[in-house]
Amino acid sequence: MSITLSQTDQKVLEVLEAMSQEFDGITAQMNDPAVATDHVKYAKIAREQVKLRGQVEAYRKFLGMKDELEGALEMAATEEDAELKEMAQEEAKTLEAGLDGVLTEAKEKLVMSDDASINSIILEIRAGTGGDEAALFAGSLYEMYKRYAEKQKWKLEVISYSASEVGGYKEIFVGVKGSGVWSAFGYEMGGHRVQRVPETETQGRIHTSAATVAVMAEPEEIEVELKDAEILEHVSRAGGPGGQSVNTCCSAIKLEHIPTGITVSMRDEKSQHKNRAKAYRILRSRIYEHFKQIEDDKRSSTRKSMVGSGDRSQRIRTYNFPQNRMTDHRINLTIYSLDKIITGDMQEVVDALQIYDKQQRLEAL
Repeated sequence: MSITLSQTDQKVLEVLEAMSQEFDGITAQMNDPAVATDHVKYAKIAREQVKLRGQVEAYRKFLGMKDELEGALEMAATEEDAELKEMAQEEAKTLEAGLDGVLTEAKEKLVMSDDASINSIILEIRAGTGGDEAALFAGSLYEMYKRYAEKQKWKLEVISYSASEVGGYKEIFVGVKGSGVWSAFGYEMGGHRVQRVPETETQGRIHTSAATVAVMAEPEEIEVELKDAEILEHVSRAGGPGGQSVNTCCSAIKLEHIPTGITVSMRDEKSQHKNRAKAYRILRSRIYEHFKQIEDDKRSSTRKSMVGSGDRSQRIRTYNFPQNRMTDHRINLTIYSLDKIITGDMQEVVDALQIYDKQQRLEAL
């Protein structure tokens, strides 16, 4: 006796079956001595295996439970012994209830797995409209993300920054590494607006200013191959206050990726070598994100994932300090505990966005 599934569930299971076969193929490659000795190739397919593992395990768990349920239903329909028949019926009820949960788990793994597999990102925070107060707000956002990352035991590293004279940042690049980092910070991309009385305001007037956040997955070098012929490098003297040693040598680096037109400039370090390494790190992430966005657009012309889909001009959130209120405009979420959120207690916001996004993706199936 077979289980009746909806057309959508059948399509989902077809996708999962293809993933299961791909997983087996990758496992076979990893056991091939020729691949095992090629460290670059082995590392690449090992990452693919890890990426598929969660979906495949959930799918195979579903298949096992489905076989058990079909066996119990068959026994309940054909068994003549009343006691055994009743036992089979009870077992079928239990398995049927559990099967729905396992299928839901498999679908959730399917729609969220790409995000879960990204464990290294670069956050780019820039002051927007609002002058000095915008730079201070960019600093507040950095502190909020830093404290949340610390709560999650993630590793945070400041790559580059341009400080404002009054405090805060004109721009700051931050690397964050840890399990689930993209699944949480991916929703931060877009425009953030703040309403508060600036420290420099003497008459107590509320000002509105803004900052923008970009979130980029940080790939490893073997994931994004940068060919020398496709990179233009410009070297110049780093700017800064007169007389400083930063101006005495050509240490500033500007990289241009010819195929995409993406450029990155780095001048923070006195060392040309360090500036070049940082510039390549950011360039690699921007190129990866560029092609990732193209693939996402191909897969879904009707609806994009909320994670990483917002551009900088899209206002996603407002922080109203006088009312202690934070509003996320994408999901109409308002929380009256901004004082906690701005100090890194972001979990309620992250959870709400993840739940909503997961529902949207499941419905899009």
